[in-house]
Amino acid sequence: MSAAPEITLEANPDDLNEAKISDLAHTKINRLSIGVQSFCEADLQLMNRAHKADEAMQCLLLAKKYFQNISIDLIYGIPGMTNERWQQNLTTALLLKLPHISSYALTVEKNTALEKLIKNGKIDAVNDTSAAAHYQILTETLEKEGYVNYEFSNFGKPQFFSQNNTAYWQGKKYLGIGPSAHSFNGMQRSWNVANNTLYLNGIQHNKPMFQVENLSTTDRFNEYIMTGLRTMWGVSLPKIAADFGGNYLKHLEKHSQIHLNNEVLLLSDQCLHLTKKGKFLGDGIASDLFFLN
Repeated sequence: MSAAPEITLEANPDDLNEAKISDLAHTKINRLSIGVQSFCEADLQLMNRAHKADEAMQCLLLAKKYFQNISIDLIYGIPGMTNERWQQNLTTALLLKLPHISSYALTVEKNTALEKLIKNGKIDAVNDTSAAAHYQILTETLEKEGYVNYEFSNFGKPQFFSQNNTAYWQGKKYLGIGPSAHSFNGMQRSWNVANNTLYLNGIQHNKPMFQVENLSTTDRFNEYIMTGLRTMWGVSLPKIAADFGGNYLKHLEKHSQIHLNNEVLLLSDQCLHLTKKGKFLGDGIASDLFFLN
């Protein structure tokens, strides 16, 4: 067990005021992850967020009074977002001198107001070309300011990488407690029932209220490829050989060659990494490397 565990609270700006932040600072919580999404009012309205841009800024200024370890979420690829507006979002974030920024491309969920607006032609659809341009601006801007792009969507100053999420990406074991929580023991993945009442009843009557998925060697290999390529640590060839065997290593070496030739993958210190050219193509490259039974 860690002597100084990272304990993160996730919240939106409208969830927090100075009294709440002060109370949190007197608990074991030592990291805040705040869902800002954008510092532009038009973006927040389009995404139907409950907070306003000035509320997000005020929340972060208050949080900085009580917490050193703060992360924010920012969304790019929003319909109508120009490169200039995205750059301004990043410039505003950098003024706050926060140690961690997570940034994701907008995804349109089914049965949401945003999906209906796009289907009805009232706003433009999400554009992959624009999102790719925004991601390039994101990486170039943050890396110039000393942030490390340690995982595709995550940028941290040294010593401020998310310990929790890094464990996921590196395939470490974890235990999830509470409704809907997921766990992983290296060979199995399990998830608790989402219903609060059923979960509590299960605890009271000593009945397991979770489902279990047994992972095959191929499942674990494919997951390691998928998560490893997203990170700065890449996919280790010696680890492939040790954990999965020679057939999986030969498969990986064979199927990665075309991507090495196309300079979207790089082999360095016996690890495969996505190049800058390959980063936004990572999901497709990973699927090409999957082992199919």
